Amino acid sequence: MTSTAQSGSADDQQVYRVLLIEDDDADAILVEELLLDTGLHHELTVSTTIAAAKQILATQRIDCILLDLHLPDAAGTAAITAVRELAPHNAVIVLTGLAEEKAGTDAMAAGAQDYLVKGKVEPELLRRTLRYAVYRSRTERTALEAQTIRLRAEENARLERGLLPPPILGTSTVTVTSRYLPGTAMALLGGDFLDVVVGDDGLLHAVVGDVSGHGRDAAALGVLLRASWRALVLGGHRGADLLHLMERVLVAERGGESYFATCTLLTLDQQRGTATVHLAGHHEPLLTGPGGTVEVSAAHGIALGILPGLRNWPSTTVPLPEAGALTIYTDGLTEGHNGSTGARLGTDGLLALINTAAPTDPATHVDLLIRRAQTLNAHRHTDDLAVLHLQWSPQ
Repeated sequence: MTSTAQSGSADDQQVYRVLLIEDDDADAILVEELLLDTGLHHELTVSTTIAAAKQILATQRIDCILLDLHLPDAAGTAAITAVRELAPHNAVIVLTGLAEEKAGTDAMAAGAQDYLVKGKVEPELLRRTLRYAVYRSRTERTALEAQTIRLRAEENARLERGLLPPPILGTSTVTVTSRYLPGTAMALLGGDFLDVVVGDDGLLHAVVGDVSGHGRDAAALGVLLRASWRALVLGGHRGADLLHLMERVLVAERGGESYFATCTLLTLDQQRGTATVHLAGHHEPLLTGPGGTVEVSAAHGIALGILPGLRNWPSTTVPLPEAGALTIYTDGLTEGHNGSTGARLGTDGLLALINTAAPTDPATHVDLLIRRAQTLNAHRHTDDLAVLHLQWSPQ
């Protein structure tokens, strides 16, 4: 049964959506009349059982639940527990009998916002109780959401420190700019990772990778692979040997899941003017020189974890201009739509964005690139994205 009342003072225009769970028709009529007398704008829906209330809560927006403690399918605190499981964020007011005043306090201990004793309820008391219960419930929900956002931000910060550590550059003159964005606002970081270190060989080594999947597990695996890469590089491992060891770590740590990872390894030698690239299921870096930005032509190898032990990661050595930049990125930057064309941005669209951008400092350049790509995609959900930009000048 559903009823609606639109009476009430002009200064109280909120509509309270009330669900009464009561199997006694006389008591239900009494509550309906009391609600009319409160003057509150309200919509009342009546259910005789918890089971029927479940269907209502699944399909209707409810602000407050008035709950009798003696129902055919639940009684006492069990009824409160059942309702709380169905509607954890709704205000709940318990209706008790004249001889059950202790049941009211027990109900509040079990999760109800308040209680009313049948036969002692006046319209003004019901009005005040209902309004305050809804207010308290909304305040509690707002506080819980704020805490969830704070905890999510703290978790993201911890993961980000693991996925994007400060580079170890030594005496390198290369300018390093990195950015990482989750696919949605306030989302957990995913499995994209990047790192830059200068090894004992004096060369700059970089990695950009992407673990399949999203969420905590993918991010944790990304952190592990990134940390393993740094330790292995500092330990002197290079190229296919390094990728083989990273793959062993991935296979050992992914457990029974089917995670795999793509990555680009890059070794930049400024003295020789070359960059050595290994692609493990990842796309090519972009090289910026005097004539603009182009995609590097490099041999492809298999992603880590697809066929463990195959060790198919050929290297490509690329000549570098005296002054220029290399950009390595994950596919979150290019998989979005290219404006209203209906097509994906892709590498060609990304190159067009880069080559039409006015010259500026590296950080501004990378931020502008990400912002323009997101604008073309109408800021819709995309994959996580990571960008690493390495820029150098003549030594």
